[in-house]
Amino acid sequence: MKVTDFLKNADKPLFSYEIMPPLRGGSADKIFSMVEKLMPFNPPFIDLTSRSAEVEYIDTPNGQIEQHVRRKRPGTIGLSAAIKNRFDVETVPHVLCNGFTREETEDALIELNYLGIHNVLAVRGDDLRRNMTTNGKTTNKYASDLVCQIQKMNQGEYLDKLLDASATDFSVGVGGYPEKHFEAVDMNTDLMYLKEKVDNGADYIVTQMFYKNKSYFDFVEQARAVGITVPIIPGLKIISTKRHLKLIPEFFYIKIPDELGKQVEEAKTNDEVKNIGVNWAIEQTKELYEANVPCIHFYIMQSAKQVVNVVQEFK
Repeated sequence: MKVTDFLKNADKPLFSYEIMPPLRGGSADKIFSMVEKLMPFNPPFIDLTSRSAEVEYIDTPNGQIEQHVRRKRPGTIGLSAAIKNRFDVETVPHVLCNGFTREETEDALIELNYLGIHNVLAVRGDDLRRNMTTNGKTTNKYASDLVCQIQKMNQGEYLDKLLDASATDFSVGVGGYPEKHFEAVDMNTDLMYLKEKVDNGADYIVTQMFYKNKSYFDFVEQARAVGITVPIIPGLKIISTKRHLKLIPEFFYIKIPDELGKQVEEAKTNDEVKNIGVNWAIEQTKELYEANVPCIHFYIMQSAKQVVNVVQEFK
């Protein structure tokens, strides 16, 4: 099923999750174990991130978020297919602009289509490969360009004339920023870029993480005011260490509310911090759930335990 079908057919807010493929050369067993912990909560779909070849963020066992410059995490396509087949759940691999040519993107989308995966999230991606060598091939500069490429394939249009080429059938999600993308001049400009992605064929929006629901509700109101009508899914990440107070704003340009920051700073142990993070997320989720949002999307890096502690409150 398409993500949009799940959203359309649901009679209450859904819960979805986003996980990362294992490190290069690592085992997928940990990812499968994580998905097993999520399956009792009937996720309609699970996102699989992708990274361009020069950067990755790691949520380490001691709770730090570290930026590493290295070769890419492989396996987004293969792992998406494995999870879909092993757990009978739809997967949404992320497709990037940065680090990939349009030809490479087309090949990846053809492969996904072969595998029966028909949901993708189109994102620009990490921006450390501006000078990548393309050998005369073309690239998508923005996510809106990538959405165009996917929709052309949905109409049977490929970069080259292919024999017996058939149209693909992808549902396309894109990212949105309740607190404004850090590169945008202002929120109105950011919303115009978001509308361009939707006008080019995006079917739904998943937001960047936020810790004040007012940011999300205001964002949805502003998006509707400029003519964006597609579903807007709120994204949440649970704080689990004091260092998140510094690292999340630093890496993701997100504001931590003073009240949450004060609670975390006053905690005596990391277990207390984790409980604070879970309780804060539960309250956020309750308000979003009561507001009948289409779906609540949890960003997971290394462990699903805290997310399970939140969603089990709504089972």
